[in-house]
Amino acid sequence: MHIPHEIRLNKERNTLILKYEHGEHHLPAEYLRVYSPSAEVRGHGVGQEVLQTGKRFVTITDLEMTGNYALKISFSDGHDSGLYDWNYLHNLGANHAALWQNYLDQLAAAGSNREFDESAPKNQSGGGCGGGSCGCKH
Repeated sequence: MHIPHEIRLNKERNTLILKYEHGEHHLPAEYLRVYSPSAEVRGHGVGQEVLQTGKRFVTITDLEMTGNYALKISFSDGHDSGLYDWNYLHNLGANHAALWQNYLDQLAAAGSNREFDESAPKNQSGGGCGGGSCGCKH
């Protein structure tokens, strides 16, 4: 397991910095948001992933430790579900370039972009798949 020995946000709150014994990862808030491990983003099975758009200017509003195994990250767009465990965060850092390019390719294929989309419906529930908005049972 790859556990960071230091976790901090930059002053703009748009980059999470994870320091490890053998280096560090700088993970942009937008990147963390579009690769959220939540059911809202990943879906409840293969093929149910939801492409996240308009997240370019999202920031991190809160970080919470969850036990000794994960971070709960809250974002300025209200999203706050999904736990980023240490291995998932390390994987996001180690594979940042390839994963980011994959995301950009998906956006292009969908004819979408990273900019804020005024026409997008606002998430009134504060994030997550709470309230049954994703169709799952809670």
